Amino acid sequence: MPPHRPRKRFGQHFLVDPRYVERIVAAVDPRPGQPVVEIGPGNGALTGPLIERAGHVSAIEIDRDLAAALRARFPPHRLTLVEGDALRVDFARFGSGLRIVGNLPYNIGSPLLFRLAAQAHAIADATVMLQKEVVDRMTAAPATADYGRLTVMLQVLFAVERLFVVPPGAFRPAPKVDSAVARLTPLGERAPALADAALFARVVAAAFAQRRKTLRNALSSLCDEAALRAAGIDPGARGETLPVAGFARLANALAR
Repeated sequence: MPPHRPRKRFGQHFLVDPRYVERIVAAVDPRPGQPVVEIGPGNGALTGPLIERAGHVSAIEIDRDLAAALRARFPPHRLTLVEGDALRVDFARFGSGLRIVGNLPYNIGSPLLFRLAAQAHAIADATVMLQKEVVDRMTAAPATADYGRLTVMLQVLFAVERLFVVPPGAFRPAPKVDSAVARLTPLGERAPALADAALFARVVAAAFAQRRKTLRNALSSLCDEAALRAAGIDPGARGETLPVAGFARLANALAR
């Protein structure tokens, strides 16, 4: 593939260290016939090894020059390429039980995670690389500095695990921060039942809009103190102390 000049507007940092390519592919461990979908294949560092194991990969690439180079490198029976924005792609078009893989662009990492959450019904698992600080938020526990809206919105649907850290030197151009690889596995029947997913999202967003506010104040537009107490929630607590199950319990009580 000819050299490609990374485009800042796409947040491009290409993985070039073969040791980390091998570790990511080994973590995914795709089997022949499994529906693998790669987000942002870039210069194909992961794409080739994934195709070798799975036989075929579907990929979403927004950069037209990279898309053209990938089409020239991999035949259609090995790579199905969707040229477009992953934030707007309906992942269900690729089927169900999807194995998602991606070195997610830094500038849209969190929105892409929310997009995956919205498509959780079609996903078997997702192995993604982002800034380490984002992965810290994804895997955080209640009452910690990293616990927030992203944590709750992902952990209500997925078991989230940090696999390993990837240093800046593994990329070209090198980012200014460490990256990390995380695995998200849908909880399925183990996920808390939500009576109204949209209301749950509103409750979570309001609880973390101003972290220093108590739930009594942060959620005043959605419920009163009596409703919090009825749901078994301390009105004087802050959102960062409430576990995922507590948010689900409160949202379900409000939905009723």
